[in-house]
Amino acid sequence: MSATQAVETVFRIESARIIAGVARIVRDIGIAEEIAQDALVAALEQWPESGVPDKPGAWLMATAKHRAIDLVRRKETYARKLAEVGRTLEDVPPPAEPAAPDDIDDDLLRLIFTACHPVLATEARIALTLRLMGGLTTQEIARAFLASEPAVAQRIVRAKRALAKADVPFEVPYGTDREERLASVLEVIYLIFNEGYSATAGDDLVRPALCEDALRLARVLAALMPKEPEVHGLAALLEFQASRISARTGPDGEPVLLADQNRSTWNRMLIHRGALAMQHAGSGPYSVQAAIAGCHAEAVRYEDTDWATIATLYGRLVELIPSPVVELNRAVAVSMAEGPDAALPLVDALAREPALHAYHLLPSVRGDLLERLGRKEEARAEFERAASLTRNTRDQALLLGRAARV
Repeated sequence: MSATQAVETVFRIESARIIAGVARIVRDIGIAEEIAQDALVAALEQWPESGVPDKPGAWLMATAKHRAIDLVRRKETYARKLAEVGRTLEDVPPPAEPAAPDDIDDDLLRLIFTACHPVLATEARIALTLRLMGGLTTQEIARAFLASEPAVAQRIVRAKRALAKADVPFEVPYGTDREERLASVLEVIYLIFNEGYSATAGDDLVRPALCEDALRLARVLAALMPKEPEVHGLAALLEFQASRISARTGPDGEPVLLADQNRSTWNRMLIHRGALAMQHAGSGPYSVQAAIAGCHAEAVRYEDTDWATIATLYGRLVELIPSPVVELNRAVAVSMAEGPDAALPLVDALAREPALHAYHLLPSVRGDLLERLGRKEEARAEFERAASLTRNTRDQALLLGRAARV
């Protein structure tokens, strides 16, 4: 590996830690990212000549922190800033090289809470988190979400400005603010994973790289917050869901329904990790969803699925987060546990929900129930309507294929 490749690899791994460490000094994640980039440039200039240091991550961190301290010195408010962050900055020693990926310090926790601050819109939180915590480039984020690179770049710039304007403190919230802020962090990771697991638009059903980024963030958060049950619940949910990714598509990228998946290809290591995380989960929404995913993971065959328990768990989830989408999922479980005739009235009632008018899975589920009840023409119409509502070409092909077979 060349020195340039080493710089890029180490920076990709360590960028979040470096930005977090610098942000604690300068109290601005936008400036912190710029300083981290300066350290990267310094490495690109020096390492090809001097060689890769024994501890490259520590070298980058020390370089970035020294530049941050120089910046603080140059500011007119140096004295006040120095008092805020402590008078020992001048002698900051290079940090120890991390022993393992999960060996994370509290600065990373501050960084993720700042990037996911509720003052930002959801899309901005997602983009900023992937940029700062995931180490993704603007181009990679744009490609993952089928957005233009300039639009994503502007979104990130505006997010940094909004945090600075709102004077968002670089800290881990405590007290009454903690629950709301943690919910925001969990939502961002969940949404990143969902977009990778079931893409809302484009030619690919799944985008595994996004799922991997979200799963890594969930694991980091679980290591940072070991006493938060919902953090472990989310981690368990993503582990279980990620275990099935390779089985969700066929050789040509076409969707494979759960009933038709080859369960021998499910990743047993991820299922095991999910089960371990469940031991520390609680009774919140992510933990209940993880329990549902765990029921699927435990079934050796599709026919062995405990649909009655899944329907009960969805009932509990509806109580925690009342949502027509959750109700629709419960109806599917009821159809498998009690038959399509028991579920159809539940689905028909949801047809009056404004939030589901453009949701392609509602007519898709209704079409499946009607097909199982032998009402072929009605089922075909529902599948065609579902195909017209989705922006994912793989889903469209699947639904139109079901309509044709009916």
